[in-house]
Amino acid sequence: MPLKPLPESKRIVVRIVRSVRGLLASGFLFPSLVLLNAVQTATLVVKPFSSKTFRKVNRWMANLWWGWCAVGAEKLNRTRLIYHGDDVPMRENAVVLMNHQEMTDIAVLFSFARAKERLGDLKWFVKDIVKYVPGVGWGMLFLDCLFVKRDWTADKQYVHCVFERILKHKVPLWLMIFAEGTRISPEKLKRSQEFAQKTGRRMLQHVLVPRSKGFVATVQSLRGHLDAVYDVTIGYVEGTPSLWQWIQGCVEKVHLHVQRFPMENLPEDETALTEWLMERFEAKDRLLEAYYNSGTFDVEAA
Repeated sequence: MPLKPLPESKRIVVRIVRSVRGLLASGFLFPSLVLLNAVQTATLVVKPFSSKTFRKVNRWMANLWWGWCAVGAEKLNRTRLIYHGDDVPMRENAVVLMNHQEMTDIAVLFSFARAKERLGDLKWFVKDIVKYVPGVGWGMLFLDCLFVKRDWTADKQYVHCVFERILKHKVPLWLMIFAEGTRISPEKLKRSQEFAQKTGRRMLQHVLVPRSKGFVATVQSLRGHLDAVYDVTIGYVEGTPSLWQWIQGCVEKVHLHVQRFPMENLPEDETALTEWLMERFEAKDRLLEAYYNSGTFDVEAA
């Protein structure tokens, strides 16, 4: 079952201090994000003359603001990321597959990407509606992120156009994919298990059955540009924190399990890639089961 939400501290003083800390952080981060959006919009002037300069400036701004988020968590809130599994190389082009529990997952991955010097190169598969959200959504419009409607018939041509642009300009990237398509909840898990039962698949307990279309299209289209797929599993300790709890500094540590799969080792056809993805999420489910039982990813399920 999904991990329960992170409980609030019972101490009033602690809650007050955290709330003040969260308000101060928000008071800096959100206005600065809107300001950077304005600068990003201004870069449209140079795009017709130099797409390279346009991307370079927007990459720098993404690296700057996401870096503030990561440094704030690490240095000010003292949140520690504890890594398990493979130590991946610096500055690779990669697909990053993750389990999705809360919006906080994104903030966790900022620190991972920053450690591997890929923070400004993050690209995301996100819901189409996000591009209308001031701040984050507007900023992602300038970063070759993929806004999808979760209808492959409608999304296919657009996604391949973005991939062609990435290949043409040799854009460095970590392409982040939440293959479950949504955050896990008891209700969504139940529907996912019913689907698995109908299709003869293993009923997962801690993740949802993944959607394969975006992943398959990514691997097939960008195979020559990508170095590897990183299978990343996030494990929270005392409960799943909300984004507000993360900003407040309520999270002391997060466990991150990483497995690196070289691109040349992945299958090529759609059916085999779909099966490979399903197997990864079954393994991810077993890994989380072992983690919740032991409190660490160092004890892995077979």
